[in-house]
Amino acid sequence: MNKRIYLCLAHMSGNEQKYIQEAFDTNWVVPLGPNVNGFEQDLKDFVGADREVVALASGTAAIHLALVASGVGQGDEVICQSFTFCASANPVTYVGATPVFVDSEQDSWNMDPELLERAINDRKQHTGHYPKAIILVYLYGMPARINEIMAIANKYQISVIEDAAEGFGSKYDNQICGTFGDYGVLSFNGNKMITTSGGGALICKDADAKNKIMWYATQAREAFPYYQHEAVGFNYRLSNICAGIGRGQMTVINDHLAHHKHIAQLYKKAFAQVKGITFHDNPAPNYDANFWLSTILIDGNLQVKGQERAYQTAVQGAVGGAAGVVHASGAIHTDCEPHANVEAMRMALEEAGIESRPLWKPMHKQPVFQKNPAYVNGVSEDLFKCGLCLPSGPMVTDEDVQYIIDTVKNNIIQ
Repeated sequence: MNKRIYLCLAHMSGNEQKYIQEAFDTNWVVPLGPNVNGFEQDLKDFVGADREVVALASGTAAIHLALVASGVGQGDEVICQSFTFCASANPVTYVGATPVFVDSEQDSWNMDPELLERAINDRKQHTGHYPKAIILVYLYGMPARINEIMAIANKYQISVIEDAAEGFGSKYDNQICGTFGDYGVLSFNGNKMITTSGGGALICKDADAKNKIMWYATQAREAFPYYQHEAVGFNYRLSNICAGIGRGQMTVINDHLAHHKHIAQLYKKAFAQVKGITFHDNPAPNYDANFWLSTILIDGNLQVKGQERAYQTAVQGAVGGAAGVVHASGAIHTDCEPHANVEAMRMALEEAGIESRPLWKPMHKQPVFQKNPAYVNGVSEDLFKCGLCLPSGPMVTDEDVQYIIDTVKNNIIQ
């Protein structure tokens, strides 16, 4: 095996070039145009539920605008899922509000409804006010217990923002994730179910909500023949070029979903026979995950080759295909990290040309949020210590999956 197997790398359909060329031919190379309109219509048709969609520069921008449109501001609190990537919580700080973290339940790994309600009532007791919004996440594409969460949110009249960045195409009770709450967030980063190279979208409940988001996303300009602004706006619209890529990607979204689910079934079948390895599957028939990433849990007692070498050297750069610039702290350990056998398995896969990653480190264990209120039950910390993400993208073949499975098995000490 000479090639490198990436975790989740975007795959072009072949149709993207047509839309991109049209943009250049018609000189629509700005953050509006036929491709933007067409992409939004494609997304609207896909998510259904009589929702509207606004194409934006990123999923993070979508969360930011959803918070602004929900009236979240200085001094407010927002309930956030702890077990997720930082982009779910960071925008809360952009608007001057405070993220309040809620832990996960064991089945879906997403926000625990019982803990959510406890947190809501406790915050009311502490501050005199209920939190202004709830941001839940569909982690790795797995639906949450959304009906229970919506019932709680409605009971206390709290806005719900569904972070479906990893859950594009996932369904709960046959309804697309991102269409239950007030807003649904999508991401088209290069590692998502479809990509626009970079970009995102916000699912809105009606045309009025869409127009409000579009107004904020285009610098909040008033209707005058000159520039008049009565609110602070943002430059968050998706470019017509990137939207062209998205239109091409939408022609293969169902193929991508089918492929991810197929890969998941291969992992599930294989690891069912491996003692000490548990594949994270749909917990019930009404869950229909897209399996954006296939994930496993490694039992703490499972011995892995090279385990004694784990955490001996400080990381100097980005692990695997991680994008961007990272800060090399020089430290080897933190107060919450994957078990040595998980790190040893990640290292063994890396040596075999296979990219893998630990699960997301919970936000309540991140130094940047160490002073934030958190309602925890230990679930996300336990999962983080035991979990590993395996390659699942459109470029991963059945042969690749078998090679990955064999590599995992071969590095277990019997």
